[in-house]
Amino acid sequence: MELGLKGKVALITGSSRGIGLETALYLVKEGAMVTICARNENRLKEAEAYIFEQTGKEVFSVVTDVTKEEDCKRVVDLTIEKYGRLDILVNNAGTSQAHPFEEAGTELWRQDLDLKLFGAIHCSRYAVSYMRQVGGGAIVNLTAVIGKTPPTSSLPTSVSRAAGMALTKAMSKDLGKDNIRVNTVCIGLIRSEQIEKKWKNEAPELTWEEFSRKDWQIPLGRIGNTDEAAKVITFLVSDAASYVTGTAVNIDGGMAGTL
Repeated sequence: MELGLKGKVALITGSSRGIGLETALYLVKEGAMVTICARNENRLKEAEAYIFEQTGKEVFSVVTDVTKEEDCKRVVDLTIEKYGRLDILVNNAGTSQAHPFEEAGTELWRQDLDLKLFGAIHCSRYAVSYMRQVGGGAIVNLTAVIGKTPPTSSLPTSVSRAAGMALTKAMSKDLGKDNIRVNTVCIGLIRSEQIEKKWKNEAPELTWEEFSRKDWQIPLGRIGNTDEAAKVITFLVSDAASYVTGTAVNIDGGMAGTL
């Protein structure tokens, strides 16, 4: 299938590791030019080297803290200076903050919303005008299945992720006239540094395969891999998904209790 990504320019936040890095790799493989950004410069350099090792192609990296609106504007502007256009934005930056309601203090709420919700709002706001200039674009916001059915002690993450889903739908309605598509992927259990720490702390005697296949209540019987999320994101930002907008796609192995 021809994805139509050759020559397109993508900006991916939180892309020094995990799903963001893997998505950058897949977009580069499909011929896109990519800006990666994150807060940690050393990790960004490692990500650059990893992508070059895998593809022989370079990406543009910018140290960015998406909790700061001025950083969001800066990374968009630098991407335009570097490549002359912007077609794709993947709002991936985020961490898991899951606590009982009474343990989630005001500052924790602010940090979580600044990172996951306002980071996406600000990056999107500055990206949209450039997407209009090239006749359209695609935005994918990463959220989580717990935003649909919050479990116990899942705050503030479940609330910020639910807000991200509402943001996605509202943006898709407003921006459709400009041929800018906006979708969200709702992540379940995907292999990450956080899950690997849990594995090494709680069950170091198990192999990753054994740990992945523990009783996680996942119908497909295992924790997902970052490339499985990256492939879906790559599809959603591509021409192959040209009539898909305002949609939430679960990447969770069937774990969620809702569609």
